[in-house]
Amino acid sequence: MERLPGFSGLTAFYAAARHGTLTAAAAELNVSQPAISRRIAALEADLGCALFDRSHKPVRMTQNGKDLLRALRGGFGQIETAVAQIRQAARGKVVTITAPSGLVAFWLIPRLGELEDTFAEVTIRIISQEYGEPQRPGDISIRFGLAEDAGDVRLLGDGVFPAASPLYLNRREMSGSAYDFARMTLLTMEAARSQWHDWPSWFRSVGAEMPAGARVLDFNSYAMVINAALAGQGVCLCWEGVLDSFLDTGALVRLEGPQAVSARGYFMAARDGLAADAQVRGILDWIAENARKQG
Repeated sequence: MERLPGFSGLTAFYAAARHGTLTAAAAELNVSQPAISRRIAALEADLGCALFDRSHKPVRMTQNGKDLLRALRGGFGQIETAVAQIRQAARGKVVTITAPSGLVAFWLIPRLGELEDTFAEVTIRIISQEYGEPQRPGDISIRFGLAEDAGDVRLLGDGVFPAASPLYLNRREMSGSAYDFARMTLLTMEAARSQWHDWPSWFRSVGAEMPAGARVLDFNSYAMVINAALAGQGVCLCWEGVLDSFLDTGALVRLEGPQAVSARGYFMAARDGLAADAQVRGILDWIAENARKQG
């Protein structure tokens, strides 16, 4: 395992890179400007490369500096999130819910007002995550995949089916009951093929061949897939229960025909040691009950 540089050098570099000056970095860390300069110089010596190009005024970050800053933003960002949670919890009750961005956008946010009214004494904090991102800590975690523990609670259904906007279907002279996949644009999410259904796996699951003439359009988040479908750009795959608000209003139309059934889905659990907390348990039960209402 590669030895990491000293923490004081990393924090000095991170502060200087964010603020753009050593003076501002020194003020943030409550040290002198020469101390910041020495720490950064020691870090550069440890790494064996320059992090700032000092031939320019003001100085500029080198490519190595930019790469290090990108990595530190992720690491320090998670530390800052954890510290904020701990401080908030010390001031009053905060319950953090982490969930995939699609579920947050299309299922949780429409119910957030009712959830906050039900638990008025609790500050609800929502963290959305994209597929492939490191799991961030939450009092309640909702994740997509297979059940991992006997205590996992499954949310929503297990069916996966295609849907499109009436605008798109009308433009292609099709309907929810009469359509041709070969003349459609199939919207999918590139980052989730190992977990989510993409179109080839969906067609295999329903025992059909994917039409050779179909065009596939990739996105890197489910929210983008659904926004593209709502904008009339193609056909999306819907996980049962997630997009009911759009189906109920007619913004999306379910295409009649087979649906795939998957053991994968959205599973919810409390962080270890918190299941007995009355407020966490209450919110867990509330989310589970609202998901059951759609069943």
